[in-house]
Amino acid sequence: MESIIILIFVIGYLSITLEHPLKLDKTVPALIMAALIWAVLAVGFHAGWFDVIDTHERAFNFLTGGEAAEEGFENALLHHLGKTAEILIFLIGAMTIVEIIDLHRGFEILKGAVRTKSKRRLLWIIGILAFFLSAIIDNLTATIVLVTLLRKLIVNREERLWYAAMVVIAANAGGAWSPIGDVTTTMLWIADNVTAMGLIEFVVIPSIVCFVVPFVIASYLPAFKGEIEVDTTEDEVAERLLSSKTMLFLGLGMIVSVPVFKTITHLPPYIGMMFALGVVWLVSEYIHPEEDFSKERRHLYSAHKALSRIEISSILFFLGILMAVAGLESLVYGVVNGEEVGTLRYLAELLQGAIPNQDVVVILLGVLSAIIDNVPLVAASMGMYDSPTDSVLWHFIAYSAGTGGSMLIIGSAAGVAAMGMERIDFIWYLKKVTWLAFIGFIAGAGVFLLIERVIFNHT
Repeated sequence: MESIIILIFVIGYLSITLEHPLKLDKTVPALIMAALIWAVLAVGFHAGWFDVIDTHERAFNFLTGGEAAEEGFENALLHHLGKTAEILIFLIGAMTIVEIIDLHRGFEILKGAVRTKSKRRLLWIIGILAFFLSAIIDNLTATIVLVTLLRKLIVNREERLWYAAMVVIAANAGGAWSPIGDVTTTMLWIADNVTAMGLIEFVVIPSIVCFVVPFVIASYLPAFKGEIEVDTTEDEVAERLLSSKTMLFLGLGMIVSVPVFKTITHLPPYIGMMFALGVVWLVSEYIHPEEDFSKERRHLYSAHKALSRIEISSILFFLGILMAVAGLESLVYGVVNGEEVGTLRYLAELLQGAIPNQDVVVILLGVLSAIIDNVPLVAASMGMYDSPTDSVLWHFIAYSAGTGGSMLIIGSAAGVAAMGMERIDFIWYLKKVTWLAFIGFIAGAGVFLLIERVIFNHT
């Protein structure tokens, strides 16, 4: 009977990866898959077909456990829902702050940073902006902001495609070393698998290598030679508002303050994000974006409008996929060392037996994240392994899952956003950019292992 739940997950997963050929939003199979897995799990548990395991490694059988087993099942479901809700509330807060900044045209300030006609120099300016911006506001948002910026700077679409593709590589590399830079690093951070400082300390150098190596190589490609017509003055003054600079620095500052809030209070990150959103929302209510600002125009810059612009389908996708993986984690699949274990832990033991080197497994996870969405992969790895906070394993998973997705245009949220905005062809990216992303990924992974395994001799 366990195979039914695994089959539901496999079909749901395939539907998610084939969303473009199926012309079906990946949120739909994610939600259906999660609901069906938990429904079959509940029916099968009460019928005595299989046992359920909670997050404390306690297994429950309904036929022998009765009320205590029923309570164990409910607590396991509530725990997983609570952990998923932490991530979703955090993301909603961050996305709303970014939308408020955008409503006040705060990102127009960044346009002033680009004042060059050299293709090579523009490549590095855009790349550095993508790398650091993604660490602050997440790689997806940074990509959207910079592709929008590129549209204002580069008229020729063929030339712009190259820059947009390189933004994806830089944004994913920048997001990997920040607890708020990528959904997967946020998941690991909220689950206490990594700390903000631990992630920065051990992943920032490999991430820089992953970003710099492809950009150095790209600098010598024909696409980035010569000069480009860059209009650095067009509507610059007209497009900015009185509140642009204030809201940009306040918004980014409040997002960056979230790890500090967690360090001081020891509260979960979503509490800090709620506080950050509250402060930004408060200021947005009283600030005057224009000289002749009237009550009738307030709604144009309000947090209510920012909330309406959030992509709720993405939030619901994360809900579906994380709860589906939680269902797999809760299903008792086998016995290891005389102990009943969940499906994902059982899979980890099998992998460990087939590939004794854990580092090779994590590198494969990075390559897989280019083909399969990295959110379920990291969610699965969190259920598979039981390593302490800030262990080498979690840092390497954060790096691999964060940067591996750059190898294909559909392999990351940043890539999908760039693909949608600029209609980047999958095959074009595969031929022109995949090799650059792969070299960067492997170079960063090599540096990571050199630092952790050789220099510091961590196990």
